[in-house]
Order: sequence, then C-alpha cells, then structure tokens
Amino acid sequence: MNVANLQLEGLMMAVASINNLLVHRGLLSIDDIDTALRRVEASVTGDERTFEDMSPANRDAICFPIRLLRIANNAQGEADIPPFTELAKMVGKTKEPYNDQQ
Repeated sequence: MNVANLQLEGLMMAVASINNLLVHRGLLSIDDIDTALRRVEASVTGDERTFEDMSPANRDAICFPIRLLRIANNAQGEADIPPFTELAKMVGKTKEPYNDQQ
C-alpha cells in the first residue's frame, strides 16, 4: 500500500476523533458537523473543473474523505467511532452515481 494512503487514513481517523470529541464536549452537534461536511462536498462536486476534467473515479477519490468523515460523524457512539475499514466499506455502499453516469 502507498505510504501516502496510510497517512491519509490516519489523518481522516484523527479528524473523525476530533469531531467526536467536539460533539461529546457539547461544542458542536452531530448535525453541525454533518452540515459542514455536506456543504464542502457540494462545493467540491459543484466545481466545474471536477466534472469537466475528472473521471468518476477521480471525483470519488476527492469525495471519499468527506464521505468517510460524514459517516463516522453519524455513526459515532458514546466515545468511539467505527474502524477505518468499516467506514470505508460504508462509503462504498452508500455512494450514488453522478448525473453523467446515469
């Protein structure tokens, strides 16, 4: 596996853990974090460059960390978040095709 992928996996899990802590400390709600992540995904997927110059696989690569963080945020328990592999599987199961793929 590429070392950069492992670094990104660690970064995504660190951000998911921080999000979990923010929720459990009462600083943000799960809905607040979900809204922020939905907005950034809409911004990324609404970018003209993303749809004109990138393949669907590359679009998914850009959106993967955002989607993983949304799922981690919405699946968090009292103190823990699901492991990366489980979250990654959930991202794949919930992915919908883009308009130009239908």
